[in-house]
Formats: sequence, structure tokens, C-alpha cells
Amino acid sequence: MTLYDWPRASAFGRVIPKNKIYEHVGATTALKDLFVREVDQIVWSHKLAPETINLPATKAVAEIQVFRIMQREKDLSFDALRAIDRAIPFPLLFELTHGGKVKLAAAYKRPSEADSTKWVLGDYFESEWLPDTTPRTALPVALNMGALYEQLLSPLVEGQTAQLAPGATTGFAEATQASFAAPPAVEPLSLEAKIAHLEAMKAKTREVERIIARLAREKQFNKRVTINAELRTAREELRRLSGGMDGEGE
Repeated sequence: MTLYDWPRASAFGRVIPKNKIYEHVGATTALKDLFVREVDQIVWSHKLAPETINLPATKAVAEIQVFRIMQREKDLSFDALRAIDRAIPFPLLFELTHGGKVKLAAAYKRPSEADSTKWVLGDYFESEWLPDTTPRTALPVALNMGALYEQLLSPLVEGQTAQLAPGATTGFAEATQASFAAPPAVEPLSLEAKIAHLEAMKAKTREVERIIARLAREKQFNKRVTINAELRTAREELRRLSGGMDGEGE
């Protein structure tokens, strides 16, 4: 996973008091306790916008905000990120830090088609932890803010897809990565298509896990044969979703 060298012109560096987040989202006592327990500091670190990175805005993405979250604990609830996302009316990218390490996290965020003043927020994707001293790379080349947003989120989606249920089938991670390597004549998948692909794989993985659990509980031979057949079918469907790998049978 890449850490980005955010352009100097986009530096914002404003510490955001937690109570400002509480005010914007009408935080419950439970959410406040979560912030106190898990979040040390919230910094609005960079503002990627037409005036700071010289890219034109799009209807869906006028700006992208980068928030750096210093965590008190290694694990951070997505409820905390969701509260910050709800408080800020722009797409966000989070840099989460703890114990000298950093990782990226974000949810796909888009204006509601029914009400352009509201935002639709999807599930969160995150990278692996990296040393905070990891060399950073320049932002990907893009023609506008919308395209940049897709390029920033796509590696997170692809990374989670590649790591999804690694024990479900031999070679699964490699096959998943290959599923995004489209032939030259095929148009690359959009971010929304990649997310839909990941959601389908999540659902199929849950189905495989449920069948495996049923098989472990079942004692009757004839029923185990039937369940094994279901398992082979579900795993084959999972293989097809992962890119059409040639797998071995049971």
C-alpha cells in the first residue's frame, strides 16, 4: 500500500476538538465514550482542492479532505470514522496512526441522488499498517478531483478484495488480484464496480463459511454428501468471482 506525499500547498494542519464532531452529529454518550477511549487527537491535515492541487472539481467531488487520527489503542472503531465523515461534507481519506505506524482508511462517499445536500456513505476499507517512516510517493496523475478520488480509494478496495477470506480456496489472493488486471481491450472497472465486486465476494464468502459450519455439525453421511456438493458449488462461484482461476476439486 502506498503512503502519499501530500502537496505542500494542500497542508491545513488544524486540530479538530472532539466536541465539534459531537455537535455536528448529535453524539450519544456511547459515541463520546468511544472517542475518549480510542481517539487521542484529530488533525485536519490536508485539503485537496482546485486551489491547492490545481485540479478541476467535479459535481460529486469538489474537494477531498485528509484527516490524521492519532489512536490511543491499536484498533479503532469505524463508528468514530463514520462520525467524522458525517460531520464533514466532503469525501475524506484518513491516515490512522498508532505506535509509530500508519495506515490509510476511507469509505466511498458520494452525494445522494435524491437529495444533493446529503451524503451516502459506504463501508470502510483500510490498508495494512506501515512504519510511519515509509517513503511517500506523489499523488497519482488525474484529470480532475473525481478521478483523483477514485485513484486514491481503488487501492484500498483492491487490497481488501485480495485479502478477503484467504483460506477459502488455494490461490485465492492471487486470483483476486488478477481479477482487476483486465485485458487491454477491456475498459478498467470503475470504483463503484470494484466495490460491487467486493460486496459480491463478501456475500459469497459468508455463504461458504455457513456451509462449512453446517458440514461440521452434520453427522449423517448422506446429508454430508449433499452439503459437500453445495460447498463445491459455492467455492466454484467464489473462484469465478475472484477472476476465473482454475482450482482443484475437493
